[in-house]
Amino acid sequence: MSEKPVESLSEGEAAEELKRLAAEIAEHDRRYHTEDAPTISDAEYDALARRNLAIEARFPDLVRADSPSRRVGAPPAEGFAKVRHAVPMLSLAKAYTDQDVADFIERGRRFFDRDKDLDIAFTAEPKIDGLSASLRYENGVFVQGATRGDGAVGEDITANLKTIADIPKKLQGSGWPEVIEIRGEVYMTYAEFEALKQRSAAVGGQDYVNPRNTAAGSLRQKDPSVTASRNLKFFAYAWGYTTADPAPTQYDSVQKFKEWGFKVSPLMVRAKSIDELIAQYHRIEEQRSSLGYDIDGVVYKVDQLELQRRWGFVTGEPRWAVAHKFPAEQAMTTVERIDIQVGRTGTLAPVARLAPVTVGGVVVENVTLHNEDYIKGFDSNGQPIRDGIDVRIGDAVVIQRAGDVIPQIVSVVIDKRPASAVPYEFPHTCPVCGSPATREINEKTGKEDSRRRCTGELICAAQAVERLRHFVSRGALDIEGLGAENIDLFFNSGLVKTAADIFTLKDRRPAVTKALAERREEQARLREEASGKTRKNVRSVEERNYEGLDKLFAAIDARREPELDRFIFALGIRHIGETTAAVLARQFSTIEELIRVGKETAKAEDPHTVFPSINGIGDTVINALRDFFGNERNDDVLDALLAQVRPKPYVMEISAGSEVSGKTVVFTGTLEKMTRSEAKAMAERLGAKVAGSVSAKTDLVVAGPGAGSKLKVASDLGIEVIDEDTWLQRIGRGG
Repeated sequence: MSEKPVESLSEGEAAEELKRLAAEIAEHDRRYHTEDAPTISDAEYDALARRNLAIEARFPDLVRADSPSRRVGAPPAEGFAKVRHAVPMLSLAKAYTDQDVADFIERGRRFFDRDKDLDIAFTAEPKIDGLSASLRYENGVFVQGATRGDGAVGEDITANLKTIADIPKKLQGSGWPEVIEIRGEVYMTYAEFEALKQRSAAVGGQDYVNPRNTAAGSLRQKDPSVTASRNLKFFAYAWGYTTADPAPTQYDSVQKFKEWGFKVSPLMVRAKSIDELIAQYHRIEEQRSSLGYDIDGVVYKVDQLELQRRWGFVTGEPRWAVAHKFPAEQAMTTVERIDIQVGRTGTLAPVARLAPVTVGGVVVENVTLHNEDYIKGFDSNGQPIRDGIDVRIGDAVVIQRAGDVIPQIVSVVIDKRPASAVPYEFPHTCPVCGSPATREINEKTGKEDSRRRCTGELICAAQAVERLRHFVSRGALDIEGLGAENIDLFFNSGLVKTAADIFTLKDRRPAVTKALAERREEQARLREEASGKTRKNVRSVEERNYEGLDKLFAAIDARREPELDRFIFALGIRHIGETTAAVLARQFSTIEELIRVGKETAKAEDPHTVFPSINGIGDTVINALRDFFGNERNDDVLDALLAQVRPKPYVMEISAGSEVSGKTVVFTGTLEKMTRSEAKAMAERLGAKVAGSVSAKTDLVVAGPGAGSKLKVASDLGIEVIDEDTWLQRIGRGG
């Protein structure tokens, strides 16, 4: 439905689409404003917002209470005190074309049409791509600073803002109001961003994505000294609550900020016509790459404050201002080679290595080519692929940074293609482990998947860390104390390369202790680098006492005889989740039988002649089992694991007196005496079917603390509801 034209939507379709857009945009707002980690480009986000507005315009009666058009930003993050803005921090309407700007000015002319002699002026200034902040001054003294948050409530980051040199702790000059909230943008320059990346790389620290997200993350540090080390900048451009206007106009007010000690944009101008505004837009656009910091458009505002007040606001934004966004900046470069990276789930991801080129102030050397079909530009029948592009080594390509963040190829310059350039041959084997790389057939659509995946699974180093994380996760073997951080450490230290190595860690205790100590030292060095402080009384590796190791080793030993369904799920075979693992465990009873049938199925020309017909198991799962057990390179890894681990045979516990055999059970809320997966496995062993939602077919609901809407549904349907203790008594496990 998302691609269906707005004018073609029925009322019911429009309501569903508005519901979807509200949820999707809210999630992107949270990632951008709260986590500083957006997952889509600005252009993609704006397209979602424009579609939402278009549907609301056509169906005004369907506008939702949680509509993105009524919301600004996202709720403030946890960890900081909350600040309620005396005057909300609103977002701006967006313009993408010169005509959009002309429409904005025409709306103003019409609104003030009665004032025949009125001479409306506008300001134009760069739209800084950073983190919005509000600074409260009382009697000229900076007393509190906050993020925008959701527009109504932000985070108190006063201590961090005080470390920014561009923010005066006391206003200079004179004439400032008794109370005023100065608003502006905190940002990071390209030079400081690159310097931070180099410092971090030198000590093995994190890789930073872009200046905007880095500035936002730096401003939310719990330790202000970390913020201070990032050398952030601040431009002032507006104000919130104030006991008196700084000046009668927008332009003169911002010039007052400069007198009071703030940095303001030198590119801000006052204009009276659309031609003047657009001319300034293009002047700023031309200077964009040389400014040394990120901007993503130009903001126009009605200059006279009295006219701003008269024109007023719509929900979430002022009528008297608009942000004219820049198109993505482009540049031409050459594809020097195409590399294949193997992802955590075995996906072969092609990456074009480019001759370095600067786009939007950032040096771009790599760009994703998505998948095999995208590179070819055509499918197996020679038909053009939507968004596909025929890319070859040696090609001249035009690139841009989508939303000024993610590099992408816009087009291939065919006229510059060298005679030696040939179509790229995508590998059919994994470049890491040499296993076959295949494209699966989607069981539902019957079409071939666009991504090629390595079938190496257990023996592929590129997939190893993610598979190890999965192996010890809560739904799998659930080894306490062996989370993602420790798995990464032990893998990189050479202590754990396969799942079997986990169960021999105890034999290498000195090496484990050393690895943990070295990690602690590295973390301390990173903190020193960020804060500039030097530690005292540093203990040696030998002096460190890792008491938690005994607990970790005990937790590992406690999982040497896992339940069969957990073990099957822990193997991480594609398409086999917890539910399917339980079905396989019930069908085959032992791991030896599953392996035997899996290997025979892999050898059979027709797998259905060997693999039994099982309700809920289709060709997708059967083919995944064939790939896994048919790969002889997995045998040694699996044999080594089974030398350490003995999965319990799956035994059905159904008896003539079982009260739950044949019943459909739903678990909801927090279970206190077992995990949800343990409760589910127990119920299934007793012959019950476990469902995820309550319906007329449900026979019993087991509710723990925190149970929500499922209880009401059960009550409305007259379904029996019991607590965890009663459940245990009913199945004969009560104390």
